[in-house]
Amino acid sequence: MAPTHGRSPGAAAPAPVARLLSMTSATDRPTRRLLLVHAHPDDESIGNGATMARYAAEGAEVTLVTCTLGEGGEVIPPELAHLTADRDDTLGRYRIDELTGAMRAVGVADFRFLGGPGRYRDSGMMGVPENDDPRCFWQADLDEAAGHLVAVIREVRPQVLVAYDERGGYGHPDHIKAHLVAMRAHELAADPAHRPELGAAWHIAKVYWTRMPRSVIERGLAEAAVRGLFPGVAQVSDIPGVVDDEVITTVFDGTAHASAKTAALRAHRTQIAVDGEFFALSNDLAQPIVTTEYYQLVLGEPGGERPETDLFAGLDVAEPASGREPAGSEPAPASAESLR
Repeated sequence: MAPTHGRSPGAAAPAPVARLLSMTSATDRPTRRLLLVHAHPDDESIGNGATMARYAAEGAEVTLVTCTLGEGGEVIPPELAHLTADRDDTLGRYRIDELTGAMRAVGVADFRFLGGPGRYRDSGMMGVPENDDPRCFWQADLDEAAGHLVAVIREVRPQVLVAYDERGGYGHPDHIKAHLVAMRAHELAADPAHRPELGAAWHIAKVYWTRMPRSVIERGLAEAAVRGLFPGVAQVSDIPGVVDDEVITTVFDGTAHASAKTAALRAHRTQIAVDGEFFALSNDLAQPIVTTEYYQLVLGEPGGERPETDLFAGLDVAEPASGREPAGSEPAPASAESLR
């Protein structure tokens, strides 16, 4: 099945996407190829906006797969409150346009929805009745959902995959399911016996989970409290993917692309309010806009630096991936001092 890109159903592909769709061989596309898997529109800009902007600016091929339209989200602007699921239930379609604007801000042309726009519905927070909706992502058959991502992997042939940890960063059902789907698709895409009609088997050499070092977010939240730009300040427990500093293996400097990340956050206006170097979700609790982004390498061999400063470190990106699981030692964690 051909993947459906991030645009309204029936609309023509934008020119940059159309060009990407026409590429069929590894020699047609950039040598560095990055795939990110996220649960809802806006998650990508919050967690990886600077990473996406920098790699896109450097000429890497960046592909984003978003698993739902985020239909269950709350809405910040009062004039758009009618979009919510309990009223017009049109928020998902609106958020396609928001994601389009965000990807324009970071220079990413190839963005898609898993199985096509609206294939999987937002599941809501854990424990709400929406979790039981048979249309929701939480209820999706794992191998069926992973199959949609396998098709993307075999088409795009990324060397690097960015996903969530086993808690989905903070326990949201769609984030947990996105983790499961990404890791299962990584496994299945490399198996030549699995659905050969989806394309030739492809092994992704490195898999990262998006992280936030505890010391970094504590400093950012303390500064947010001093600035007082929003009614309240988030707690560390509100932030996805927070870990002790020593868990971090990769520190990615995206500060030169801070304006692009901020513009991407602003594009998600139903979900995010931005004030200077801080933002808030619908809860009005301030968080810092973090432009040095952090990762944990969970599969594959690390590059020579500790911590790494490039997700492609250690890869011979001029050559196709081998289809074999890389051998070698576990990735070495960064020291807490190196994050400061």
